[in-house]
Amino acid sequence: MINNLLRKVVGSKNDREVKRMNRMVARVNALESEYEGLDDETLKARTDVFRERLNKGETLDALLPEAFATVREASKRVMGMRHFDVQVIGGITLHNGRIAEMKTGEGKTLVATLAVYLNALPAKGVHVVTVNDYLACRDADWMRPLYESLGLTVGTIYAGQSPEEKRRAYGCDITYGTNNEFGFDYLRDNMAFSLEDKVQRDLHFAIVDEVDSILIDEARTPLIISGAVDENTELYRVVDRLATGLTPCSDEEDPESGDFTLDEKQKQVELTEGGHNRVEELMRAEGLLGAEDSLYAAQNLNLLQHMHSALRARHLYHRDVDYIVNDGQVVIVDEHTGRSMPGRRWSEGLHQAVEAKEGVTVQRESQTLASTTFQNYFRLYDKLSGMTGTADTEAFEFRQIYGLDVVVIPTNRPLVRKDQNDLVYLSAEEKFDAIIEDVKAQTENGRPVLVGTASIETSEYLAGLMRKAGLEFNVLNAKQHQSEAEIIAQAGRPGAITIATNMAGRGTDIVLGGNWEAEVAKLESPDEAQIERLKREWQERHEAVLAAGGLHVIGSERHESRRIDNQLRGRSGRQGDPGSTRFFLSLEDNLMRLFGSDRVQRLMQAMGLEKGEAIEHKMVSNAVERAQKKVEGRNFDIRKQLLEYDDVANDQRRVIYDQRNDILGAEDVSENVMGIREEVMDEAISSFVPPRACRSSGTWRASRRTSRASSTSRHRWWNGPRTTSASTRSNCGSVSRPCIARPTKRRSRWPVPS
Repeated sequence: MINNLLRKVVGSKNDREVKRMNRMVARVNALESEYEGLDDETLKARTDVFRERLNKGETLDALLPEAFATVREASKRVMGMRHFDVQVIGGITLHNGRIAEMKTGEGKTLVATLAVYLNALPAKGVHVVTVNDYLACRDADWMRPLYESLGLTVGTIYAGQSPEEKRRAYGCDITYGTNNEFGFDYLRDNMAFSLEDKVQRDLHFAIVDEVDSILIDEARTPLIISGAVDENTELYRVVDRLATGLTPCSDEEDPESGDFTLDEKQKQVELTEGGHNRVEELMRAEGLLGAEDSLYAAQNLNLLQHMHSALRARHLYHRDVDYIVNDGQVVIVDEHTGRSMPGRRWSEGLHQAVEAKEGVTVQRESQTLASTTFQNYFRLYDKLSGMTGTADTEAFEFRQIYGLDVVVIPTNRPLVRKDQNDLVYLSAEEKFDAIIEDVKAQTENGRPVLVGTASIETSEYLAGLMRKAGLEFNVLNAKQHQSEAEIIAQAGRPGAITIATNMAGRGTDIVLGGNWEAEVAKLESPDEAQIERLKREWQERHEAVLAAGGLHVIGSERHESRRIDNQLRGRSGRQGDPGSTRFFLSLEDNLMRLFGSDRVQRLMQAMGLEKGEAIEHKMVSNAVERAQKKVEGRNFDIRKQLLEYDDVANDQRRVIYDQRNDILGAEDVSENVMGIREEVMDEAISSFVPPRACRSSGTWRASRRTSRASSTSRHRWWNGPRTTSASTRSNCGSVSRPCIARPTKRRSRWPVPS
């Protein structure tokens, strides 16, 4: 109560931050008329002026008002877009190394240009990180004319480029790419055999677009570079065939009701006692186990792992939900973005088990050659910032893991979108029928409709229902990703129906009335008359859609994260446009079934709802939100544990990588090797000779001082403590090989969760 009263009197912390930045916005605005009077060449020359001032000792903070005014003026001339005051606030937030939460449609791509330009002035490289190659190429191509008009170079990295192409892209002032590509290039660089083989520069400054998706949703997925190992892939097919002879428990409380139990939340299986016996019988019959062998014998544990993987593949990983089969290969589908991830593979034999289940070529299992996590990779940057439409719900995690504060940026225009209450049905069949009826009602009024689904399977099921209902529609999922740009360009036309997975949830701008620029791009050498005609036709369609109520968004189920639901909602009502959203749920949905409250299910069943009736109540909406918070809490714990585990490896990784770079950069490594040998010898003697031993020996004291002086006079590139290997301790006189020391845990500017 007291906190609420204080907030009303002095404002929240966020309000005070925005108010403070408004003073800087006023300084940027005061320069606008002056910069409008500059010709293009003089405006471009400001970049060289700023760089010269930096070399003389001025700071980026001191240059901020002038640099931002320069970018704003260049954007007006080149892009035809002027940065609003709230967008300038967003740019200041990014420059200060924070996360800017900006509602969808508020122009985050344009906001980034302010901080990107300012931080590119030191010529150390700025990385703009996006969630997929499509957005990386789109944003780079879109903003390249602006940057080039100010004398900056722009590059894009993506999978399949040659090392030389990547080296050129990283050598540019500004480099666009995906989080995966930046991370894998870092690992590949630290496997290079010469400095000339590396492609990245030092990690100076990064702006992460859709920062919650990359730093939170993707944080559970480690980056791994692997190599194939020699193994018998036929074993996966044999075990998969045996797995079909096992049955899951029909009653979770009775372990004797089947051979194994399923944990759908964690996607794990566990064999019952009877299941173990059954597996041993099947494997003995197949000749995989001897007559007296146990499945738990040390030499047979790999068979147990194979069986667990086969059962998980059969019962917990589903085609067109978790993966697709494309050209005879199993391709993982990202649960958060709905996009396919070619080249990514599940570990611990799971991917091979899925391949065996689908009857495609089983590729060899791999061994890890290099790995890191997104958390530890992005903490390597000198300065990190991000932007998204949905960060405030995860502000605690951003602060604890990355040391990043979240600033909620005000909208330029008031949000008029209507977010309607959820409708909850008893069965999925009733829910889908209701969705079809709602789509019909909305499109009859001339409104475009976007139907969001959580999986490819659901999108194709809905497509089949709409086809039966005689509706015309487009489907956007990982199978049709080549048509993404065209489908999105026309999704805002009057009466258009678009079914999409989470692919349409981030970075997607659905223009009401359709995208006239996309229509112009289809024409060969269009003249002014054709362009004007397309503009007039678009304006008529645009006004018709506005009058009808704007874009209507339907969610076919709730996602595990509230942020993904909010991203879907954000496709409607952008920049003050009208629009509406509604989610249709059922008690058979995974979220409600696995995490929902039993109380809600009992209540709905007790109400005696007839077929097709839905419940619309605040208590049900609260129960859904509680279920999502429960999942978010579980996922946070998983991410935190992953980071704590990787932090140990990360300390060692950084020391080894530093040593590698020192050796690669040295013209003559003999000095480094001699330094190691002397330190090992010194440490071995210090460890095993008592402090006052050999006191009478002047030769010992002299040689010891000489050793120490020689050691300390050289470049000490080993940052860890001096220790010896176990073999050295066992034989004081044998110091024939250098030890591998354990690195110290150095103080970092990045916080680590306790």
